[in-house]
Amino acid sequence: MRELVVLGTASQVPTRSRNHNGYLLRWDGEGLLFDPGEGTQRQMIHAGVSASQVTRICLTHVHGDHCFGLPGVLSRMVLDGVQHPVDLHFPASGSEVVRSLVSLASPGLDLRLHPHSAPGPIAPGLEVQPLRHRIETFGYRLVEPASRTLLPDRLAAAGISGPDIARLLREGNLAGVRLEDLSIPRPGQSFAFVMDTAECDGARELAEGVDLLVAESTFSDDDAGLAARYLHLTAGQAGDLASAAGAGLLVLTHFSSRYGDVGVLAEQAGARAGRAAVVAAQDLDRIPLPRRERAPWIAGGEHRQ
Repeated sequence: MRELVVLGTASQVPTRSRNHNGYLLRWDGEGLLFDPGEGTQRQMIHAGVSASQVTRICLTHVHGDHCFGLPGVLSRMVLDGVQHPVDLHFPASGSEVVRSLVSLASPGLDLRLHPHSAPGPIAPGLEVQPLRHRIETFGYRLVEPASRTLLPDRLAAAGISGPDIARLLREGNLAGVRLEDLSIPRPGQSFAFVMDTAECDGARELAEGVDLLVAESTFSDDDAGLAARYLHLTAGQAGDLASAAGAGLLVLTHFSSRYGDVGVLAEQAGARAGRAAVVAAQDLDRIPLPRRERAPWIAGGEHRQ
C-alpha cells in the first residue's frame, strides 16, 4: 500500500481543527514519518495508524512545530514493543536539539541517528536537497527504482511464457531474446516533501516529475510580503512549483492559523498548478499515490521491505 496519512496541517500555531505538522507515508513495507509536531501520537490514534508502522522518521528542520512530537512517538514505540530498527534523519546543525528530544523518550528502541549536511542520497531511494528557510532545512524525495513493463503480444510472438518470463526478467536475455525488445521502460513512482521554504533550486529539484508533491502553503498570495519575510511559500508559489516540475498531485499543507477556510489557498494554487491536481489537506486525510500499472522491478536497486 502507498498512501499519505495526514496527521496535522497547522504551521506555527495549531487551531481547533488543525493539529501541528505530521505526515505518515505508507510505502509498501515502510512507514516514513515526516515532521512530527506536538500531538502526533494522539493524531495517529485518530487516524487509525500504529506507531509500530514507522520505520523511518524524517525531520526537515528543528523548529518546534516540526519536531516537538518526537519524544512521544518514540516512547509509544517502546511501549508497543517495537523490535525493528528505526532510522531518524535530520539536518546535522540540529543535532543538539534532536539528541535532547531523543533523551526525553523512553529507552529501549533501536533508534539509529543519521544527520545529514549535504544534498544527495541518504538511504536507498531516499535523497535530500537544501531548502531556503531561517535555519538549515532539507526536503526529501523518495523514488521507486525504475522497471520495465512487459508487452504480452511480444512475449507471445517470442514464445516466452511461464517460468521463462521470470528468467528473462532476472537475466535480461533468454536464448538471444533481449528484455528490451519485449518491454518498455516504466519510471518508478515518486514522492517529494517540501516544507518551510521560500522558492529555491532545492525545492524544484525535489519536485521534478513526482507523482505526489507535499508542499507547504503557509500564506495566501495576498500575504506574499509575509511569506517573503518569514521565508515561506504562498499558495500560488506552491502551484508554480508543481507546474514547473510536472507533478501529478499537489497536496497543500502547513497553513497559517489566520486562514479559517483554506479553500482560497487551493484556488490560488490550482490557478497556477498547470496540469497538477490540487488538494488542500485536512487533518486525518488519507491520500493514495496516483495509480500506475504495476510491473515487475528489474533495475535500479532494491527497496527495503
